[in-house]
Amino acid sequence: MPGNTLYIVVPCYNEEEVLPETARRLGDKLRALMAAGKIGPRSRVLFVNDGSKDKTWEIIERLHREDGLMCGVDLTRNRGHQNALLAGLMTAKDRADMVISMDADLQDDVDAADAMVDKYLDGVDIVYGVRSSRKKDTFFKRTTAEGFYRMMDLLGAETVFNHADYRLMSKRALEGLAQFTEVNLFLRGIVPMIGYRTDTVEYERGERFAGESKYPLKKMLAFALEGVTSLSVRPLRMITGLGFLVFLISLIMILYNVVRWATGNTVAGWASLACSVWFIGGLILLSLGVIGEYLGKLYLESKDRPRFLIREVLDGETDQKDS
Repeated sequence: MPGNTLYIVVPCYNEEEVLPETARRLGDKLRALMAAGKIGPRSRVLFVNDGSKDKTWEIIERLHREDGLMCGVDLTRNRGHQNALLAGLMTAKDRADMVISMDADLQDDVDAADAMVDKYLDGVDIVYGVRSSRKKDTFFKRTTAEGFYRMMDLLGAETVFNHADYRLMSKRALEGLAQFTEVNLFLRGIVPMIGYRTDTVEYERGERFAGESKYPLKKMLAFALEGVTSLSVRPLRMITGLGFLVFLISLIMILYNVVRWATGNTVAGWASLACSVWFIGGLILLSLGVIGEYLGKLYLESKDRPRFLIREVLDGETDQKDS
C-alpha cells in the first residue's frame, strides 16, 4: 500500500485577491479526502510565494497561523512560474508521498484531485490533469492554445495535449524530477521524460476566480520558445535542412543563368537579385537568432546558478528561515 500523505503545491505571484478563496476550497478538499480515508492527517497545502509585490506572503502567513493545513514557501525574489513550482515540488518531496501541483486562480477543477488520488492509490506515479474541452474559450484563445501544443510536438518537445501544470506526482517521480538539473525549465516537457506509470484525468477548466491572467499571448509565445529550445534541437536541424535547400536552389539558379548566358538571353534585371538578397539575408538572421537562443541557454547552464533561493518555509514545527 503506497503512503498517503498529500501535499498540494500552489505557486503564487500577486494573488492576494484569490488566495483566501483558494485556501478555503483546498482546505475543504483536504478534509474531505481525509474523512474518506484516502489521505493521511499530515497532508498539507503548500503555497509558494514567487516574489509577489502585493500582500500575498502576508496572507499566506495569516493562513498558516489560522489553519494548520496551510503551509508556505517564500522565495527570495521572483523566479518565474516554473522555478517557483519546482521550489514547491522539491520542498514537498521530503514531506509527502504524493504531490498535486495546480495554479492559484481556481481555473483547475479542485474536485479532479479525487480521481488523481484514486489513480495514485492504484499504483500510478504521474497523473496528468487534461482539459476535456475548450468550448468556454474564445476562438482566438482556443486556436492559439491548441496551436501551442501542436507546435511543441512538431518541433520535438513532447508534451501532453491540453495539459498545463495540474498533475499528481508520486515521491519516486519527484525524486526522478530532482535529477533533472537544467536551469532552463519547462516542466511540461521534462515530466514526461521521467517515465514510470502514467494516466490522465479529464476536467472542465473554469474561469479565473479573480485577478488577471499571468500568461497573456506575449508570455505564451516566450514560454513556447523556452520549451522548444530547452527540450529539442530540432530547430537547429531545420536550419541545416534550410541551408541545404537554399544551396540546391542556388545551384539550380546558377545553371539557369549559365544556360541563359550561353543562349544570349541574359536580361539585366534587379528584381530577382533584390529578392534573392532579402531572402538570403532574412534566412541568415533567422538562423543566427535560433543559434543565439541555444548559445544563450548554454551560457546560463554553464554558470550553474541556483534555480531558486528560499527565504522562509512555514510548515508547522519545521518552520525555517533563510534556508
